[in-house]
Amino acid sequence: MDFKTEIAKRRTFGIISHPDAGKTTLTEKLLLFGGAIQEAGAVKNNKIKKTATSDFMEIERQRGISVATSVLAFIYKDKKINILDTPGHKDFAEDTFRTLTAVDSVIVVIDVAKGVEEQTKKLVEVCRMRNIPVIVFINKLDREGKDAFDLLDEVEQKLELKVTPLSFPIGMGYDFKGIYNRYEKNINLFRGDSKKNIEETVAFDNLENKELENLIGVKAAETLREDLELVNGVYPPFNKEDYLNGKQQPVFFGSALNNFGVRELLDCFIDIAPPPLAKKAEERIVMANEKEMTGFVFKIHANMDPKHRDRLAFVKVVSGTFERNKPYLHVRLDKKLKFSSPNAFFAEKKEIVDISYPGDIVGLHDTGNFKIGDTLTEGEKLNYKGIPSFSPEHFRYINNADPMKAKQLYKGIDQLMDEGVAQLFTLEMNGRKVIGTVGALQFEVIQYRLEHEYGAKCTYDNFPVHKACWVDPEDKKNIEFKEFLRVKQKFLAKDKNGQLVFLADSQFSLQMTQQKYPSVKLRFTSEFD
Repeated sequence: MDFKTEIAKRRTFGIISHPDAGKTTLTEKLLLFGGAIQEAGAVKNNKIKKTATSDFMEIERQRGISVATSVLAFIYKDKKINILDTPGHKDFAEDTFRTLTAVDSVIVVIDVAKGVEEQTKKLVEVCRMRNIPVIVFINKLDREGKDAFDLLDEVEQKLELKVTPLSFPIGMGYDFKGIYNRYEKNINLFRGDSKKNIEETVAFDNLENKELENLIGVKAAETLREDLELVNGVYPPFNKEDYLNGKQQPVFFGSALNNFGVRELLDCFIDIAPPPLAKKAEERIVMANEKEMTGFVFKIHANMDPKHRDRLAFVKVVSGTFERNKPYLHVRLDKKLKFSSPNAFFAEKKEIVDISYPGDIVGLHDTGNFKIGDTLTEGEKLNYKGIPSFSPEHFRYINNADPMKAKQLYKGIDQLMDEGVAQLFTLEMNGRKVIGTVGALQFEVIQYRLEHEYGAKCTYDNFPVHKACWVDPEDKKNIEFKEFLRVKQKFLAKDKNGQLVFLADSQFSLQMTQQKYPSVKLRFTSEFD
């Protein structure tokens, strides 16, 4: 099959939502339709584990939340689909923001009862800034929830999206009868059984047909006709061009747990979602169909298999083909590297692949060469932008609780920081190590993983800091900067890359510093032009 056909076959997308909106369940059901798994929640290895396929870290199984982005791939109707299932919990938002740099489109999952939540707002904002095509899936229709029109209004107002429903519910909660699919002009009847093939699809292009009453009852038929008349009057017809440019967002309704409405979502998705898109590097825009391979690391994960101390760097292939055993230039290190066993993913199952195409995610075994944001090419000096570290909001001193395991502790911290789980700052004054995180739950994850994956124990002490800012002076030689270094000495630290960081102890102190030293720019992300 030729290169261009392979690119056209691929769909790489992320699933984002607030915790508990059913994102991981939806991922499972998409895999079910793709024939990639036989039973939802089952990962077969000696015994069936009733946990989601995409949640493979032990702490995720215990807490029932996703804390690391999973990569899953399957074939459906001759399309190669790459799903990036992201953490919903706000404490892990940074991982999700980075993942959004590697997707070509997004599905946002919204809980029918809770509607639009804070975390969803932030994530959709990032999609809007980048004009990423978005499909909205309103989930859990078999439960009592908000009225469909109220939900559509909420999505428009709170997320500032221009929606158009491509399916519409018939009833809700106890009265849920099914879904009218506006995209395919048919009705899906809900039978309330959670086995694989539960739906009965009836072609229905003329809603005035009296057969509708026999299918769903007189009252439901009347309501559906009225609702759809309103939908046709209020919402614009679906326009694929607008969707691809991020100007219109199709909405689907369903119940992922009951496998309902998922097939419609998937069928429409593979029909309208974009194949791999061009990506902006600092130097130029790179098209997916260019012959030369380029790709970037958007995630690093240590110990995907705790029995083997392995680190995997997840690389999104942007252009060309990534081939096994072919040397590629690691731009930051300016050296050629070869990879004898690049992996493709199915949750924690990995298989070695000989060739990968634009849109694919490749896992490379890493001995410490990679950092998040690194670029691989066939020789061209390119740097992909847009994978910053965010300013942490929680800070603690980290202490070694077992002096015999100092080496393991430092190795563990080093690797977890490379993953982007948190950030490490070393104080200039006394060399003490401080960990900064976006969310408080990450401290627990770090402690757990250090103990269970590296055999090292740590304790924390409070470190009262309001915000970490990267220091970007206009001129390192001027007197103002030198005075800043002298006066703020006890609040200065270096991050893992050796960049200077100012740890402000309060909002007031931050403002005063900005006023007093105007030539010393304080940045809230580690990436600045």
